[in-house]
Amino acid sequence: MTETAASSSQGRPSPETKQPKRNVFARIVLFVRQVIGELRKVVTPTRGQWLNYTAVVLVFVVIMMLIVTGLDFVFFSAAKWVFVGTPTQ
Repeated sequence: MTETAASSSQGRPSPETKQPKRNVFARIVLFVRQVIGELRKVVTPTRGQWLNYTAVVLVFVVIMMLIVTGLDFVFFSAAKWVFVGTPTQ
């Protein structure tokens, strides 16, 4: 497996050890190898985790919809009161 910057324990290279600059194609190949190496570390969630994540997202969206609806009603009522006024009888 290729060594990535995150998994390297050597730290930053010192200025004395200048490495020759690679050509464009070598850098692209290195990038693709590092991407593949990182993708191999990805773990697919189980069915239970998927259901849990979906439920959390849906509950969050419903709560945000209620908050936005409430704020919309409050601001609409305030704007109506300011610009239209109270109805006279």
